Amino acid sequence: MSPAGGATNAPSQLPLPLACRPALSRGDLIVAPANERAVALIDAWPDWPVAAAAFHGPPGCGKTHLVSIWQQRSGARLLDASSMAAESVREPRPLAIENVDSAAASSDRDAVLFAALERASRAAPLLLTGREPPARWPCVLPDLTSRFAALPAFPLWRPDESLLFALARKLFAERQLLVPDIVIERILRSIERSPGAVRDFVAEADAAAFAAARPVNLSLVRALVAAREQAAPKGQGEP
Repeated sequence: MSPAGGATNAPSQLPLPLACRPALSRGDLIVAPANERAVALIDAWPDWPVAAAAFHGPPGCGKTHLVSIWQQRSGARLLDASSMAAESVREPRPLAIENVDSAAASSDRDAVLFAALERASRAAPLLLTGREPPARWPCVLPDLTSRFAALPAFPLWRPDESLLFALARKLFAERQLLVPDIVIERILRSIERSPGAVRDFVAEADAAAFAAARPVNLSLVRALVAAREQAAPKGQGEP
């Protein structure tokens, strides 16, 4: 049986030229040990016990999905740390700032982040995201360093195989493709075990299937994996 259960011999489906809209509602969220603490905080809204918190984890681990759910529920303003301005954090309302440690540390960036933390309250909280734990986020403002270190931090870890399987199925479904379980299992054996790699391969498979007017099946996956191996630098190959 596959990691997510269900039949392994469902017929492959020919791809159609349909727009892919990421499913970012609470019902679309896959909950697992890798993200359950962060999900619990989102589900507790509006009864948050803190005025500010942080989510951290590798690309593709679900930070943006969780922020989107919270934004839908709270009406939060959403900003990216690389392009925010001082006036954007002054309004007393829920606020989310993403990619904090991907934005270069500077006096201007740090001043805005410090102001956002000072403004935060339980009635108008602040949610920050980054790759590393907030205690490791680079700063030039010493007071911000200590504020980051004191933030309640919720990790989103790299998911296990069952979550990656469910993610792949979800991503294909978003593209309106029903892909057999055995094909998804073959994909997961052939790529890096990370959400980002799953997303990239699903997009690649969808594009290749559409270009060739063929379903996403074992034959297509084998061809894509072989092409990747051939293009990889010497010494790198299938995981």
